[in-house]
Amino acid sequence: MSGEPNVIGEILVTSRSLAEYQAMFGLSDADLRASILDCPAGAAGFVAEINSRGGDALACDPVYAERDPAETTALALSDIDRANQYLRSHADQYAWTFFTDPDHHRQSRSEAARRFGTDIAAHPARYIAAALPSLPFADASFDLVLSSHFLFSYADRFDLNFHLRAILELIRVSRREVRIFPLTPMGAPHTYRELPALIDSLTNAGITTAIKDVDYEFQRFGTQMLVCTREVMTD
Repeated sequence: MSGEPNVIGEILVTSRSLAEYQAMFGLSDADLRASILDCPAGAAGFVAEINSRGGDALACDPVYAERDPAETTALALSDIDRANQYLRSHADQYAWTFFTDPDHHRQSRSEAARRFGTDIAAHPARYIAAALPSLPFADASFDLVLSSHFLFSYADRFDLNFHLRAILELIRVSRREVRIFPLTPMGAPHTYRELPALIDSLTNAGITTAIKDVDYEFQRFGTQMLVCTREVMTD
């Protein structure tokens, strides 16, 4: 393990909105028209909102195998309270720009969780139960793959080898690009310490990587994403 502190307890089942995803991943209108995989998606409202606009998005998370939709939504709402309590007691770790205050945070995340709950009950085929680093999709199944607040965020419990295998799997199922946000472990004032070694391994595997700034900050120092693209072989 990396030695980062365990600061939150059990991994959170989080709920974020389309607006938050757009900010975190720098999503353009063209990106939103692509076929998208959100992995791990937790109880985000992103897939529900994208598909309601005529888009094409799937969510993937192991929690869907563990609980029915109502139980997953209830867990997400409980975890929103747990996260909200944490950020109130660690206010110095957060920037109040996207959210105006802790009440706004709870309201926004709760709305996203309820949107998720309605959508997974109505459209269960959009929500696939699976866990990294093994996904049940064919190679190059999605134009764009997004991964939020799992890789790197929990650096206290996942080692470099896991991160490499997980990212290679996300790349395998992508046709175009993988975006991972943030690069900062939860509670840490720095990027994931093994990131240079990880990038070296990805480069050796034929993956092009770039660290890009995004116009979003909630967790302090969490203002960058890792963008990975597979080199295309030409005749």
